Amino acid sequence: MKLLNFTILFSCLIFLFSACNPNAESSTTTSEIEQAGTQKVLKIGVVPQFSPKRIITIWSPIIEELEQRTGYKFQIIGTPSIPEFEKEYQKGTYDIAYMNPYHSVVANQMQGYEAVLRDGTKSLFGVLVVKKEDNIRDIKELDGEKLSFPAPNALGASLLMRTELKTVHNIEIEPVYVKTHTNSYLSVLEGKTRAGGGVMRTFNELGDDIKNQLRIFYETQKTPPHPIVIHPRVDKQTREAVVNALLEMGSDEELNAYLEKIPIKKITKTTQEAYRMLEDLGMEKFYVNPD
Repeated sequence: MKLLNFTILFSCLIFLFSACNPNAESSTTTSEIEQAGTQKVLKIGVVPQFSPKRIITIWSPIIEELEQRTGYKFQIIGTPSIPEFEKEYQKGTYDIAYMNPYHSVVANQMQGYEAVLRDGTKSLFGVLVVKKEDNIRDIKELDGEKLSFPAPNALGASLLMRTELKTVHNIEIEPVYVKTHTNSYLSVLEGKTRAGGGVMRTFNELGDDIKNQLRIFYETQKTPPHPIVIHPRVDKQTREAVVNALLEMGSDEELNAYLEKIPIKKITKTTQEAYRMLEDLGMEKFYVNPD
């Protein structure tokens, strides 16, 4: 694998130290795709569900492969938190972004982003965990309790969960936002909250010393997983080149291993229509706009 070019290295440093200033760039990125000499520079946003270092590790080889296959340049625009990421896609900062399903609904409504690719092997759903020794049996026992969540708009772990608790079960809870899925689970273990929201993948990633002290008490309905979306300012030729390059990577066993870390196990085409069902769940009442 060749060394990453200067653009990607510079972007990685910006991302890792959370020193990027996308506000200063938004006047150009929202109107046109930037040029590096004769090459297009496509700005990529990634929902910060992992640490900046882990995201860079995951996406750097993918970006390098995309550059080789398309002839374009790609630059990660890092954000230190999910609310900051939300601000940027709402402004149209990113040409391409990987985001949660409800983000794609909001991004489509505000900027016209269209979902183009997703994992074809799985669905996304939230889980609510309690201490293993907690003898809770009826979800209505959570009425009035403190529940921990990573962030207000983390889809499965928080937004969909809080929507269902209220609209399906008519439960009022006191949400406590603790920034990460791991913190949500630990809050339960430490007795700070009665239950905590997460998703199956992050629960399964817990060490046995933590996971064995918790149990999944409730699961939400399932939705399509995180999509890759593209801004409408990206022309058809560029859009197709990027989509086809990612699909080709998915058909190569070695390169697909990079995509699995996103995580996208089997990349497949999708459309924004696949995410319309999210508009009918009433989640807009629980969505928190970033300040």
